[in-house]
Amino acid sequence: MIGFVQFPEWIKPEIFPGLPLRWYGLMYLVAFTITFLLVRYQAREQKLDVKDDEILNLFFWAIIGLIVGARVFATTIYDPTGTYLRKPWLIFWPFDEQFRFTGLQGMSYHGGVVGVVVAEIIYLRVKKWRFFEWADMMVAGIPLGYTFGRLGNFINGELFGRVTSVSWGMIFPYAQRFPSDQPWVQEAARKAGMETENLGKFVNLPRHPSQLYEAFFEGIFLWLILWFVFRKRKPFHGFIFSVYLIGYGVIRFIIEYFREPDIGIGFPIKFGPADNPTYLLLSPWNFTTGQILNFFMIVAGLVLIPVLRKLDARAAAEKEQKGTKKQSMRKLRKKIR
Repeated sequence: MIGFVQFPEWIKPEIFPGLPLRWYGLMYLVAFTITFLLVRYQAREQKLDVKDDEILNLFFWAIIGLIVGARVFATTIYDPTGTYLRKPWLIFWPFDEQFRFTGLQGMSYHGGVVGVVVAEIIYLRVKKWRFFEWADMMVAGIPLGYTFGRLGNFINGELFGRVTSVSWGMIFPYAQRFPSDQPWVQEAARKAGMETENLGKFVNLPRHPSQLYEAFFEGIFLWLILWFVFRKRKPFHGFIFSVYLIGYGVIRFIIEYFREPDIGIGFPIKFGPADNPTYLLLSPWNFTTGQILNFFMIVAGLVLIPVLRKLDARAAAEKEQKGTKKQSMRKLRKKIR
């Protein structure tokens, strides 16, 4: 019985062979479109006095912030070579050394979040709109769009998981191959149902399809919770945004155990075996860069909830006080008359 799945040969990164049009870019376009439609739906649902053009402008600056933040994080925090720190002009340079168009390869989700938040704070302050009101609407739609971004990673055959023996483990064409004479490789191949006698000198072992895990849990699953459970039940502005930070942080933190860390970075924090290779899960106490950033997301969400609740209660009390004061003034005017 075969205990693994071959990556489909018919899936190619390019939409049309020979042309610089990739499914990954198209997936991002689909993601932005879905999120825009969901935000516009909520704006109309809440009967906000905003035009579609204004929401498009909001998304334009959000996309700019996302690209800047995602690239800066990817080329600094996730680049162990220091190339981009020495040559910062390459961060947004979309060509290789042969001047072939490659696009902006390498994006950091957490950097994208920071970039979007900064861009939206600036834009919404100019428009005099409430940040957390729009942040709630944005994150209520983002996970569903995010699903397509992870599908783009899957189509590219990138960001795959660690070696596994589960029956749905997948052999990715660009994954690292291992010497077949190593005992652990032989054992992993045997558990996966491979014929160990015909492995060859190097073997490509099954990996967790972590992109699909993320597409479902960080995308569809989280969206269903935010959209159908919290969207119409939020006690104050910013609540859904806070829940999103916590929910995404927790889900991604767990999935990081199945996803292979970036080569060259490995585990910045190690409480488990020091010789833990990135492609194996040997200890839950060796933490990736992604898990560290997710931890900060969770903390931010947990801190925001009581802070925003207190600010909302204070605003409600001030509003009630102003209403009481106005009512007293009306009564006083009637007496004077």
